[in-house]
Amino acid sequence: MVTDLSYLSSMSGGNPDIIKEMITIFIEQTQEYIVDFKKLLDEKNYLLLGKLAHKAKSSVAIMGMSELAADLKSLELLTKDNQETESYPGYVEKFISQSLLAIEELKEVFSSL
Repeated sequence: MVTDLSYLSSMSGGNPDIIKEMITIFIEQTQEYIVDFKKLLDEKNYLLLGKLAHKAKSSVAIMGMSELAADLKSLELLTKDNQETESYPGYVEKFISQSLLAIEELKEVFSSL
């Protein structure tokens, strides 16, 4: 499992309607983030790439993806000073692959609630 919904479950009091709503928001946002990450990386727009990493970080953290949240924090910090730009594609690819796995997991959770 890529996700861990224990934080979301405790935050929502286990309310399935709230969990479903948060999953729906996550899936919609993440699909947009994937498109935006690719575009900003291709354009070498590292300032906005870092800002997007900051936004995406809280979404993945809520879904219990703490390692990916930490990676996004690292990417955010690196982009502030244009450091290690050669590492940015790896961060973006990891975000995309982990997010796509999470979306599939969360669709199954959603249908079981």
